[in-house]
Amino acid sequence: MIDLYTAPTPNGFKASIALEELALPYQVHVVDIRGGAQFKPEFLRISPNNKIPAIVDQEGPGGKPLSVFESGAILVYLAEKTGRLLARDGAARYAALEWTFFQVGGTGPMLGQAAHFRAYAPEKIPYAIDRYTNEAKRLFGVLDRRLGEAPYLAGEEYTIADIANLPWLLGYDRLGIDVAKEYPHLERWMKKLRERTAVQKGLATPPRSDAPMDEKAREVLFGKTQYEKR
Repeated sequence: MIDLYTAPTPNGFKASIALEELALPYQVHVVDIRGGAQFKPEFLRISPNNKIPAIVDQEGPGGKPLSVFESGAILVYLAEKTGRLLARDGAARYAALEWTFFQVGGTGPMLGQAAHFRAYAPEKIPYAIDRYTNEAKRLFGVLDRRLGEAPYLAGEEYTIADIANLPWLLGYDRLGIDVAKEYPHLERWMKKLRERTAVQKGLATPPRSDAPMDEKAREVLFGKTQYEKR
């Protein structure tokens, strides 16, 4: 059994999609990141960066429990545990890792900043909005060109690279991006992946909340609470 500590965010959905795709038994523990549960000592013991997702594999290497934090590391771990979604060696393995880390170092941080300055920042800063929105569009363009060459990001096979990028890209409308008009290869890929049963289940684990963000949640996520010494 794998314990999944998560919340309804793009990084969280990466882990739940992978677990569904790999048909691994798992139990969901929802971390109330708006309420500050990510800062509790028991969570910090498995995720020292106070971010979701994190997992505890009760049957890790040698049959002993193993905790893993950082969504990219979780994807690699689960793929290697099962021997699926990541080639064991050769060019196919490194292609999948390239596009996985493209998300970890590019798609995630840049789209996250674009969404923050467009929707959550207490003041509208045109420079920041333009900078991160333009970078988001550039990254969409990189992905669209790649998907014009191959059906999946790593080539002919569906891999953790696709799982890593998809949840972040689904928020394109909040970034003012018209995928159908500007990125047709990316739109085709997104539609194909969303037809997968495991992707549908993963994107619903845990369910998204429609509750508006109140001032307490805003402070926990973006204010001084984030930066307290622990």
